[in-house]
Amino acid sequence: MLRILGMGASLLALALAVQPAGAAEPEQCQAVRMAEPGWNDLAFTTGVASVLFDALGYKADSSLLGINVIYESLKNKDLDVFLGYWDPAMVTYYEPYKKEGSVDDVRVNLTGAKYTFAVPTYVWEAGVKDFADLHKFADKFGKKMYGIEPGSNQLMMDAIADPSLDLKGWEVVESSEAGMLSEVGYQIKEKRFIVFQGWAPHPMNRMYDFKYLTGGDKFYGPNLGAATVTTQVRKGYLAECPNVGQLLKNLAFDVDFENAGMGYLINDGMKPEEAGLKAIKENPGRLDAWLAGVTTFDGKPGLEAVKQKLGL
Repeated sequence: MLRILGMGASLLALALAVQPAGAAEPEQCQAVRMAEPGWNDLAFTTGVASVLFDALGYKADSSLLGINVIYESLKNKDLDVFLGYWDPAMVTYYEPYKKEGSVDDVRVNLTGAKYTFAVPTYVWEAGVKDFADLHKFADKFGKKMYGIEPGSNQLMMDAIADPSLDLKGWEVVESSEAGMLSEVGYQIKEKRFIVFQGWAPHPMNRMYDFKYLTGGDKFYGPNLGAATVTTQVRKGYLAECPNVGQLLKNLAFDVDFENAGMGYLINDGMKPEEAGLKAIKENPGRLDAWLAGVTTFDGKPGLEAVKQKLGL
């Protein structure tokens, strides 16, 4: 009996000796299911993550969904990762899931962002400098404000519903980020009044001459909707897939990096993964921090594998 136990211990030691330096992730972790709501900043950062996951041997997939659907999908474990919780702009969407504990925060991946109403500079100079000024020029605006995808404009609707702003009868024109910006460009060219969702990071800040409105603290938070963006996952995901979790804990961006990357999408017509790959190749030094302590899906050193896969 002792001899058998001894042989078993020797075999175990041999098996451990020939294993790779890192342990492979569980098989169910290979597919990484992500989503974003059609915002170019989130499309870009999700594209960056997809490139990294694929280079590490995972199979990343991203869906285009409304914010409310994203949270329901995380709750129901139909999605794994969301890189785009804008705080405070998405507080009302996230609050129920936060209370019940069905979605976990990973880390803040962007600071210095902002998000609130915006108008062309000539409209601002005409006297529309604050949310409270909008009703005074209702006829010029046609009682319309321009938003993005349906499901992403609740704060605009909340502003309209607020009696203190006297916006009764106004409507939110919902389309898409690209559709809204196309309308902004046209109205600016014609020197017409338009109020729309503005935010940074985004190339719109270079493309158009506009100002952010004050007075929206109740809806978007202070300092012109100063915001952070947080990575979130479905409950328990970090424990189930710790290597994916390590990458998500490392992955962070900045406004300049995202402005450039979003420009690849909007101005150059690239797909998110193409833009992500170009941005990574232009900033290879970021990989050291992003891939610290991260392995490939099968347990090999991650940084070396990604550089080899991407030709860096």
